[in-house]
Amino acid sequence: MSNNIHPTAIVDPKAQLAGSVTVGPYAVIGPEVRIGEGTTVGPHCVIEGRTTIGRDNKLYQFSSIGAMPQDMSHGGEVTELVIGDRNTIREFCTFNTGTFKEQGVTRVGSDNWIMAYVHLAHDVRVGSHTVLANNVTLAGHVHVGDWAVIGGLSGVHQFVHVGAHTMIGFQGHVAQDVAPFMTVDGNPLAVRAVNLTGLKRRGFSDERQRVIRQMHKLIFRSGATLDQAKAEVEGLRGQGGDEDIQTMLDFLAASTRGLVR
Repeated sequence: MSNNIHPTAIVDPKAQLAGSVTVGPYAVIGPEVRIGEGTTVGPHCVIEGRTTIGRDNKLYQFSSIGAMPQDMSHGGEVTELVIGDRNTIREFCTFNTGTFKEQGVTRVGSDNWIMAYVHLAHDVRVGSHTVLANNVTLAGHVHVGDWAVIGGLSGVHQFVHVGAHTMIGFQGHVAQDVAPFMTVDGNPLAVRAVNLTGLKRRGFSDERQRVIRQMHKLIFRSGATLDQAKAEVEGLRGQGGDEDIQTMLDFLAASTRGLVR
């Protein structure tokens, strides 16, 4: 057994752990688990199911990773959890595998900061560079875009999509899709402004910020119908933010839960 694995840990012989993986006391790792170089598994973590974890992740104590989905229709089919690289996963997190209602995979990207007691249900997709604060709960089939920030004690309803570069405030009750680049909070949840602080931190140019502010006004402040607003957004092309315009239009086209406005 590797010197990096504490003698009280239980690691199934069939598990595939890279040589530099560190496993803390009393952790349990199942036979279908694969873990990449440099990842640290804290004390008392349980990693089971068909779970793949990439490089240089840090899992803190008492997390449950890769358990079967909490879905009463799940018949024991073999599904997966895939986690990327350089994620921080704090204490008492619970990530479940997917179901065949979607693609059979729950997926987490890279460079995410995931705080204590976060729950990722079956078939969730979390992008990269996100922040999920303490006690965030994502129901089944929720998709979260890159660079999104979700405030503590927030719950996201099943099938909701959260766009890239969004900011959801503390105790958000998220029952509809949240458009990219927006800050939302309150009860009921509402769009408050463009997430300019986040965009500036990520180096968005003045031109890109201006176009995003125009999209915000057209969609959320003009009083136009959503179809009218989308047509107006199309007319903004050529002003230096075409990539962001496409991100917004693609998101709106895929929205099925209605839009937080």
